Amino acid sequence: MKLESRFYERVWKTMRRIPRGKVTTYGELAKALHTKAYRAVGGACRHNPYAPQVPCHRVVAAGGKIGGFGGKTAGKNIRQKIAMLKKEGVRVENGRVADFGKVFFRFK
Repeated sequence: MKLESRFYERVWKTMRRIPRGKVTTYGELAKALHTKAYRAVGGACRHNPYAPQVPCHRVVAAGGKIGGFGGKTAGKNIRQKIAMLKKEGVRVENGRVADFGKVFFRFK
């Protein structure tokens, strides 16, 4: 198995821990994996074959910016990500998670 594949599998396994109705950031996810490879975490989210069971839609950019989804940062994919978050009770306003501090998930 390629190094990238092993890393992606670790990211996907860790993402499963993000509870419904919560979000985390690419940076927080990287921190939980003891790496500073934030962009590689984003790559794992982009290539997630297990969505939505592995909830990459719950991973957002720093400060609650909605970030990307399915390799896109605008359009249908982002509307889908926002709809998925909304269905879980996470409000998004002006491209950001509203009440970010209340719904932010930190790994322990």
